[in-house]
Amino acid sequence: MRANRRLRLLHGRGSRMPAWLAGPGRIDRLEIVDIETVETVLFWDREAREATRMARMLHADLAQLEVEDFLAKWSAIAPEES
Repeated sequence: MRANRRLRLLHGRGSRMPAWLAGPGRIDRLEIVDIETVETVLFWDREAREATRMARMLHADLAQLEVEDFLAKWSAIAPEES
């Protein structure tokens, strides 16, 4: 089963401004949530521009990878890494 059928990406922005206008202090939250249980599986806090790039990569992997492969790949990335 593709990851995007069981998992959902939530991108919480630190302000209403787009990432390219955001100041360096803005922190965005990225969460991968299990659709069935509504529990957070993975979580990252990132600078706004980095979070936008990471969200694009997460969306692509959600569409291409199986659930187990997706979790194995992204679980290896610690909250302070990218």
